[in-house]
Amino acid sequence: MWSYVLIGAGFAFAAAVQPGPFQTFLMSETLTRGWRRTVPAAFAPLLSDAPIVVVALLVLTRVPGEMVRFLHLAGAVFLFYLTWGAWCSWRRFDAVDMQEAATGPRTIFKAALVNFLNPNPWLGWSLVMGPIFLTGYREAPGHGAALIVGFYVTMVTCLIGLIGLFAFARQLGPRVRRVMVGFSVFALAAFGVYQLWLGVWGWSPQS
Repeated sequence: MWSYVLIGAGFAFAAAVQPGPFQTFLMSETLTRGWRRTVPAAFAPLLSDAPIVVVALLVLTRVPGEMVRFLHLAGAVFLFYLTWGAWCSWRRFDAVDMQEAATGPRTIFKAALVNFLNPNPWLGWSLVMGPIFLTGYREAPGHGAALIVGFYVTMVTCLIGLIGLFAFARQLGPRVRRVMVGFSVFALAAFGVYQLWLGVWGWSPQS
């Protein structure tokens, strides 16, 4: 059983620390709203992954190509929306804006939507976690449960750690925070363009 816990934890760590739209969203939210209101977003995968896991397990080893294409396009649209919000925050950046933060529930649902529209969890569950879960579950249901527990405990812990790192950067002063918010604008836009490219030109039924 512990081997499945370690497998889930290892994959979660790799997924949490690699740069991506969700991590960029956490950075932008932490810098503009503060870590206290961003921490609930670390639990967003617990909400967004439920339908992802169901679909991935139903198709066993891969998500249908058309769904991947739709996720790329929908993700691009939403990332451009987040880019606009981050751009507005950068332009009117001041101490007052830092106090006008969104509520926890709004943050977690917004983060869940970002993660749901990110193809990485879909592909990760359909190509990696899904097959491992089915193998473990066939050996013993507890093995499958251990995989999921190890994965999500590690995922949430790592995301909270990332928020802590972004919060430390936030304490370095308003100029540094504004520069990093500007970076998040660029990063979100770049992810949006990349998602759009994958959805329009980079996708094929064989991919």
